Amino acid sequence: MFGSISLPFFWRWSRRLKPLLGLVSLCLLGLGVWLGLFVSPQDYQHRDAVRIMYVHVPASWMALGIYSFMAAASLAGFVWRAPMGLLAARAAAPLGLVLTFVSLVTGSLWGKPMWGAWWVWDARLTSVLLLFFLYLGYMALVEAYTDPTKGERMGAILALIGFINIPIIKFSVTWWQTLHQEASVMRLSGPSIHPDMLTPLLVMGAAYAFGFGALVLVRMESLLMGRKVRVLEGLRTSLSYARGEPQ
Repeated sequence: MFGSISLPFFWRWSRRLKPLLGLVSLCLLGLGVWLGLFVSPQDYQHRDAVRIMYVHVPASWMALGIYSFMAAASLAGFVWRAPMGLLAARAAAPLGLVLTFVSLVTGSLWGKPMWGAWWVWDARLTSVLLLFFLYLGYMALVEAYTDPTKGERMGAILALIGFINIPIIKFSVTWWQTLHQEASVMRLSGPSIHPDMLTPLLVMGAAYAFGFGALVLVRMESLLMGRKVRVLEGLRTSLSYARGEPQ
């Protein structure tokens, strides 16, 4: 997919899609907040603390989803030499980092009243923490190289290796006995959560997804413009040297 995207095609469609995705995200976010705060009922056991899940669960979904997106884009860029794939992975990383941080923080806010502790070395929590460090490591590795393409290729290797953590996060609750509850939405037998709570949860998840789409396009445009500026500055410097002008 990424290999067939040309720069003119990207610029044309990015400028069309950004405002649309952003608008849809904001509308869904407003609807999700309203449903989550004022329409969704209290949990019989957790009371109003259950509303944290409308932020926590979609952030967790996106943390895994964005890293999966990065791995797919990195595979296209590293194996099939698709430069837009490497660029997309780099653009997505900070967004995934932020949402993983949101997942960890809101999970701690949930864990304190539910488990009596802000943090436990639970398999699910520990693997998500590892995901946070994978995002950080990817970003540090990419930025360590002055040549953006080389940095992105090295980052692609880390992204592909780190992808093994995604199924570990997903199935950690099933494979090991943990404090974290089992999946209640993405189940083969269907969601076990009540529709009154499932609806705002899915609306918030969609809001996060559309928002990511808009922001990753903004990031990709910014990275491309930065490269263009560096190329122009390099040409200007070369011309100045050729003319013998002082720097």
